[in-house]
Amino acid sequence: MESFMMDGKFLDNDIEKIVDADRAHVWHHLTQHKPFETGEPRIILEGKDMRVWDQKGKEYVDAVSGGVWTVNVGYGRERIANAVRDQLVKLPYFAGSAGSIPGALFSEKLISKMPGLTRVYYTNSGSEANEKAFKMVRQIAHKRYGGKKHKILYRDRDYHGTTIATLSAGGQDERSAQYGPYVPGFVRVPHCLEYRAQWDLSGEEYGIAAANAIEEVILAEGPDTVGALCLEPITAGGGVIVPPEGYWPRVQEICEKYDILLHIDEVVCGVGRTGTWFGYQHYGVKPDFVTMAKGVASGYAAIACCVTSERVFELFKDDASDPLNYFRDISTFGGCTAGPAAALENMAIIEEENLLDNCNAMGAYMLDQLHALKDKHAVIGDVRGKGLFLGAELVADRSSKEPVDEKQAQAVVGDCGAQGVIIGVTNRSIPGFNNTLCYSPALIATKDDIDQIIEATDKALTKVFG
Repeated sequence: MESFMMDGKFLDNDIEKIVDADRAHVWHHLTQHKPFETGEPRIILEGKDMRVWDQKGKEYVDAVSGGVWTVNVGYGRERIANAVRDQLVKLPYFAGSAGSIPGALFSEKLISKMPGLTRVYYTNSGSEANEKAFKMVRQIAHKRYGGKKHKILYRDRDYHGTTIATLSAGGQDERSAQYGPYVPGFVRVPHCLEYRAQWDLSGEEYGIAAANAIEEVILAEGPDTVGALCLEPITAGGGVIVPPEGYWPRVQEICEKYDILLHIDEVVCGVGRTGTWFGYQHYGVKPDFVTMAKGVASGYAAIACCVTSERVFELFKDDASDPLNYFRDISTFGGCTAGPAAALENMAIIEEENLLDNCNAMGAYMLDQLHALKDKHAVIGDVRGKGLFLGAELVADRSSKEPVDEKQAQAVVGDCGAQGVIIGVTNRSIPGFNNTLCYSPALIATKDDIDQIIEATDKALTKVFG
């Protein structure tokens, strides 16, 4: 690791000042700060490829792409940074009521990967992208259905963001705890995790039953009141849940039957994570909205998108008879040009380096290695995932499927960290079921990288569970 620099003058022995400033003033995400009264917060100074270094010089293999499945093409990509720099000098920002060169070019490139969709609405975070779709659904309800067809269905264990509205559509009760009251008009449907089966079925029969459960909710609420169904293609923070065969085709049928808009949240799965450009493309479905963020620019600049079909877009194109009929929304930093400039280079890297192919090959290899760990460690009850988006659910007993205590799962993560490997875990999200180890290494991962991740997990499981 090179010395950390600031204005060309920053020295290693100044790190203590940075730690003191961080501890005194920074409010970290998802963090209890009480331990920092006696200990140091972790500060990541530098990254290269799949490795990062902290303030103590410790090197880590990052198996979660920036902590929250974001840095899809790895660290140190100078061509992305240079593209951002050049664009910022030329034009850093103009409000999204006007266009920009990178905004136009990236929208064209993105849509070329999404047959059937035509329009890109720029915003600055996944939460906000989902809010835009929710607002579109509500406005359509008022424009076409007298406000009645406004309800939005969401799935147990899915997660759609941190705002009050997206928490209202969140299926992770510990994420939303203490932030109510919530926005009315959001209705939960059952999850589709076959390992935690809600019906005595398996395979495609289970997938169809899980989809039919959505129809039951629609009928109970009244189809004329339901405007949209919002789902992750593969549930992420709720335990890396790959829907069973039969699930998605049946979901599509149900949405078409009741004229319900299908909103797929690709904030985690999008832009290569599962081995296709978007997770929904594994299943042949035709969404009306697709939202995305994290991997769109691999974290090199803030960008998120709410992508829609022309059908949705046309609903907001009216003559001037009603001055309120257009989509009256703005995202201030959706007008930043760094995001689409970075996203163009990010997508070019994925194409030029054949990272979708690598994702599929290395994902299959890693899945095999996780299954080998399952054969060795009885505490692993289930292994699942697609591409380089994988999970291993930990159980105290395989026959009863009793989850391990959350502290034990956290201990595995902690031990991996001590070994120099950063992995993830479902974290204070689902009461009693924060027991799934999560892996999302960058799409550049090699067998050596994966072997190091698996070896660390193996040693940690042995240490924590014997």
